Amino acid sequence: MQPQLKSVPDEPGSKDRIAEALADVRAIAGGRQRHRRRLWRWATALVLPIAATGIWLGWNSQPVTVSLATAHVGPATMLIYATGFVEAAHPVSVSTRLTAPVVRVLVDEGDRVSRGQALALLEADQQRALLDQAHATALRASSDEQRALSLFAQGWSTRANRDAATAASQAANAAERSARAALDQLVIRAGAAGIVLKRDVEPGDLAVPGATLFELGDPHRLRVTATVDERDLPRLRVGQAALLTNEAWPNRILHGHVRQITPSGDPTQRAFRARLALDDVPELPFGMTLEVNIITSHEDRALLVPVEAVDRNRVWIMRNGRAYSRPVRIGIIGVRNIEVVQGLTQGQQVIVSPPAGLRDGQRVKVRG
Repeated sequence: MQPQLKSVPDEPGSKDRIAEALADVRAIAGGRQRHRRRLWRWATALVLPIAATGIWLGWNSQPVTVSLATAHVGPATMLIYATGFVEAAHPVSVSTRLTAPVVRVLVDEGDRVSRGQALALLEADQQRALLDQAHATALRASSDEQRALSLFAQGWSTRANRDAATAASQAANAAERSARAALDQLVIRAGAAGIVLKRDVEPGDLAVPGATLFELGDPHRLRVTATVDERDLPRLRVGQAALLTNEAWPNRILHGHVRQITPSGDPTQRAFRARLALDDVPELPFGMTLEVNIITSHEDRALLVPVEAVDRNRVWIMRNGRAYSRPVRIGIIGVRNIEVVQGLTQGQQVIVSPPAGLRDGQRVKVRG
């Protein structure tokens, strides 16, 4: 006989209690999930910095390879670099005073000439005719003067006639001398002894006053004109020593000094000209170019480090396997070395061409 199920009557409020219990169960489950998510976020926030710190520590533990140089004592010289050319200390330009065609040119460039030597001849036929005319006039005037003096001495002429004849004779003689001088000016002569540096005339040319026909220079009186960058002008002084070289004589050094600095510069080249006198008088061809090194300052015992070791007035030194930045005060800047006036001592080692991103205290090791 099968048991029969009996229906139990619902108690008042039983359904509401069941719904509340289910809601509590759901709330507990949701709270646990939110707790798990918060724990995961906390773990992530803690692990990432720790991992980054570990990576940084691992990278920082790898030493950077560097090259070292030792601060040493030696001579230091600061120079101004320029290029110059040889020219006559007192060049002489030769031109004509009269306008006339050129008949002959008697010298060429490079010829040595003496003062007063004829360099060229101008057309003189007309001037010779004028001289002959002036000479004839002077002879007639002189004869008239002698006759007037004789008549005055005999009492047959007045004093006024005598004075007029004398004045006419003097004027005629002066005209003759002027014509002779003009004829001589048709011979172009050297105004000074030296070498013909430039010849700008040929037979058949028309010589006119003001146009340079020849340029002369004394080979024993030379100067060097150097072009100096305007940025170096504040360090340039009259009297500074200079060393001059040319590739034609690689083992020869000429000595000179700054004698003059031109007051105005060339705005197109942004440069000024410096005139240098040579301490000795070598045989140099005019127009030769020279490399000019003007000494602006010099120290016999300077503390030196390589140029590549200094960056914006700071150097890096190595101590106990780590790099440290140190400010320095620099002095003479050379091609290879820089003088350190303050901030280093002799024998200290500095890092040459420090790598980008180098930090204070970072581990380093010597190359090689």
